[in-house]
Amino acid sequence: MAALLKRHWARILVTLLPVAAMAAFVVAPSRPMLDSLDFGIYDWRLRLTAPHTFDPRIVIVDIDDMSLQAVGQWPWGRDTMARLTHELMDRQKAAALGFDMVFPEEDRSSGLNSLRELADGPLSDNAALKAQLESLTPALDNDGNFARAMHHHRVALGYYLTQSGTPLTKGTLPQPQLKSTDFPAGRIYATQWNGFGGNIAPLAVAASAAGFINAYISSRSDGLLRLAPLLAYFGGEHGQDGYYESLGLAVYRLATATEQITPRFAPTNDKAPPLQALVLGSGPTATTVPVDQISRMLVPYRGAGGATGGSFQYVSAIDVLSGGLRPGDLSGKIVLVGTTAPGLQDLRATPMSATFPGVEVHANVISALLDRRFVSLPDYARGFELAVLLVAGLLLAFVMSALPLLRASMFFLLVFLAVIAFNTWLFLAQGLVLPLASALVTMLLAFGANMGWGYLVEARARRGLANLFGTYVPRPLVEKMLESPRNYSMRAESKELTVMFCDMRGFTRISEQLPPVALQSFLNELFSRLTEIISRHGGTVDKYMGDCVMAFWGAPVPSDDHATSAVAAALEMAEAVKHLRIADQDTEVNVGIGLNTGVMSVGDMGSLVRRSYTVVGDAVNLAARLESLGPAYGVAIVASEQTMQRSRGFESRPRAGSRPPAERDHLHPVGLEPRRGKGWASVNRPSCMK
Repeated sequence: MAALLKRHWARILVTLLPVAAMAAFVVAPSRPMLDSLDFGIYDWRLRLTAPHTFDPRIVIVDIDDMSLQAVGQWPWGRDTMARLTHELMDRQKAAALGFDMVFPEEDRSSGLNSLRELADGPLSDNAALKAQLESLTPALDNDGNFARAMHHHRVALGYYLTQSGTPLTKGTLPQPQLKSTDFPAGRIYATQWNGFGGNIAPLAVAASAAGFINAYISSRSDGLLRLAPLLAYFGGEHGQDGYYESLGLAVYRLATATEQITPRFAPTNDKAPPLQALVLGSGPTATTVPVDQISRMLVPYRGAGGATGGSFQYVSAIDVLSGGLRPGDLSGKIVLVGTTAPGLQDLRATPMSATFPGVEVHANVISALLDRRFVSLPDYARGFELAVLLVAGLLLAFVMSALPLLRASMFFLLVFLAVIAFNTWLFLAQGLVLPLASALVTMLLAFGANMGWGYLVEARARRGLANLFGTYVPRPLVEKMLESPRNYSMRAESKELTVMFCDMRGFTRISEQLPPVALQSFLNELFSRLTEIISRHGGTVDKYMGDCVMAFWGAPVPSDDHATSAVAAALEMAEAVKHLRIADQDTEVNVGIGLNTGVMSVGDMGSLVRRSYTVVGDAVNLAARLESLGPAYGVAIVASEQTMQRSRGFESRPRAGSRPPAERDHLHPVGLEPRRGKGWASVNRPSCMK
């Protein structure tokens, strides 16, 4: 780790910059861009994973355009609503009925109030009128008829809540389902309202339950209805402070005979602990509904909305009123009365559709409660988001910085897909809606920063390295160096290397006999063949000097068997030049090669005008002298004893015969040539010198 930091600290730091910036952004109170991205991801997954199946338990009686044309424009008389209720509850035997509408004013369409004013006013002395009025009252009292139709049936009415500087109240508000004392003091665990629009008293008393029909759309969101409040807090007067249930929850409780609602809080020591869920009912059959801190649940929509959406059965209200259904067709089903008529403005924008019937939102809530099919945004979501962001960012910063481009890209793709897969698994298997956008954006930015730094800075170093070594280092070695350019520098250092000098015998005589063009062609072919052999054995060509080639092994790419590679190259070079011919002459070409292994200085050396990567030192000079000893010993290759000790797979013996006196005390040369079939061996006199 320390070596990685030392070598790639700049690249790691650049990669971590977007991680740190996003971490600060994640914990900010307001983050509209991230929230918008997370909303988009949630909506896409919701549409993709919705069951898209039909729920036969819930039926929507639709006050559609056809019904309005047949009965008349809205609002309908309460006598019509009474007939609708009788049909659904008495003839169809529905399990529960919910009206997604409010009846805040008396129905005066029958004229009963006008007749009463006459009987109590100008015609107050007309006893016959009063008697006739008494007999007509039951038939003309539309509100009373509607109330009697609901009596002793499981019917829930809707109402709405308001929030304004001056509280406005109208109609009757039911009793709250939960008191303020059922929750810890110090905070409100639901959306707070101070006004309402309720139903008139006769209807409110006759109904078994009532629920608010408000939809919650955050002012900071994109206007789509994703959350449905199950509870709302009303802070009014006259003992009505408390928590009120939604219409969907009220109808569900009627249909399932669920009485008890119990809030469940996170196990903390806080005076006002976070709200985790609402428990409906008690015992093993209780339903635990995950909610957020203001008692809202994410609506797990079944599919597309509307009569053609395929999620719920839609029945036109006129078909019910006209007796078009057979008795018992809706037996045991939960019925919601609502409208899809565009003029009545009960269409909502949801993740499933831009025009989603409001009554079907309640239907989806009830369906989810019946199936116990929930998705939730847990209270630890922000901490989870930060943890994933940091882990993924740190992993990418350290690992990508140590890998070449292709493998770094593959690693990024692996981490990117792994984060998506883990988040999706939590959504599908655990029903957890956890933020994903910040991690994805951070990973993309980190990848871009890492690759950008690699291209702008390290690619420049790679290009410089390739330009420096590409002409005299084998291409495979250059490619290996480019994987970690920081490991290779021009700085001189002392290393044990093996150096070679290769000189052509009799070059002066040959050059005098050949014209310049022929000589040039011959030297090009000779150096090309020798250089190809040196490169194939991993050597570095140092320079060409007239008819001499200088090369070394073990730098710039370290090698443990540099002596072995050098000896193998020398033997192949000695054999390869025999097949060269000079300008159509039948003359055999011979070379002399000197090899030595020792400690020498290697690096980028030269003047301000011209520099090269080369080796210098006594060990280099010794190799040059060994090359010149070949004719004295009658061999093509002369290697120092240290070279043969470092090499493997070769046999050698000191050369017999006389040596120049100046060399006897410190040189132990050996002669080498190829031996067919069994590797290499030393001989008394190689064939190239015969």
